[in-house]
Amino acid sequence: MKLFDVYPLFPVNIVKGKGCRVWDENGQEYLDLYGGHAVISIGHAHPNYVKRISEQVAQLGFYSNSVVNRLQEQLAERLGKVCGYENYQFFLINSGAEANENALKLASFHNGRTRILSAEKAFHGRTSLAVEATNNPKIIAPINANGHVTYLPLNDIEAWQKEIKKGDVCAVIIECIQGVGGIRMVTSEFMKALREACDETDTVLICDEIQCGYGRSGKFFAHQHLGVQPDMITVAKGIGNGFPMGGVLISPKYAPVYGQLGTTFGGNHLACAAALAVLDVIEEEGLVANAAKVGEYLKNEIIGMNLPHVTDVRGKGLMIGVDLDIPYKEPRTKLLFEQHCFTGCSGTNVLRLLPPLCLSMDEASEFLERLQKVMKI
Repeated sequence: MKLFDVYPLFPVNIVKGKGCRVWDENGQEYLDLYGGHAVISIGHAHPNYVKRISEQVAQLGFYSNSVVNRLQEQLAERLGKVCGYENYQFFLINSGAEANENALKLASFHNGRTRILSAEKAFHGRTSLAVEATNNPKIIAPINANGHVTYLPLNDIEAWQKEIKKGDVCAVIIECIQGVGGIRMVTSEFMKALREACDETDTVLICDEIQCGYGRSGKFFAHQHLGVQPDMITVAKGIGNGFPMGGVLISPKYAPVYGQLGTTFGGNHLACAAALAVLDVIEEEGLVANAAKVGEYLKNEIIGMNLPHVTDVRGKGLMIGVDLDIPYKEPRTKLLFEQHCFTGCSGTNVLRLLPPLCLSMDEASEFLERLQKVMKI
């Protein structure tokens, strides 16, 4: 049996990682400026993380959600304190797509509506409602195209207000920094207007923090740069540092109802151990502040280098997009790979940087040297 071929792959087998570096089976070292799609938050193979998971699996790897799991309770309490949402409720699942799927489902249970507003170029996942809310017709199968979603231009306040005030919108789902969409940022004015319109119409405001959250933007959540509090916040990727996990932070105004939501593997003992280790390291090593500092340095240095073909540099913290007037996807990704550096792209012309939050100034400078070589070719 062969694997179902769905991704173009770098021709390398990565077998080891430490911090912001990985190694292939031949011992070649690579600088990781992509973190496995923003998943690696505290760095590869952090010793505290390894210890916590190892101890947990030796004691109990899994039991179902039919019993009390104190690790889930500890995680909810810790996360609430770290991110500033202590009065919210937490529903644990396994992925970002599941988080968005369940948030949208809960919103529909709340107000009985079926229409969703999403942004142009949005990416919210590949499950039924999540993929329909993703503005990419290539990945929306006919069975998922049910007409629930209206796509609107990012930051177009009037367009969003007009739709919300019709009174039939179930939920607004938005990435405060679009990832796959090219590191496009929402403005504070737009988010405040969105919050006001949602309040007036009992529309649920969902912030998708799956890629831009968990400290990546230089605040714990990207929407915290904008002065707005959403009704629900979806998380995944960095929450487990590579262990599959997702969750929904839910405003206290939504009461749980038995049977509406559920999960088999969500919030299992190993996942919670991983997530608790992540929060420990984020706090102890000041990784949110580090993301803000090193990210600002990277962004300013790329602007200051006046590199050929660079037309714009944007982002917050360690979530940076570099617009080019030539394709980045090929050959620049290949050239940087040949410089032993992993990066990502959005579309064909945007270089996307999503390194672990522990990226140091020295490692950032090392990347800049490699980028300079590649852009001058």
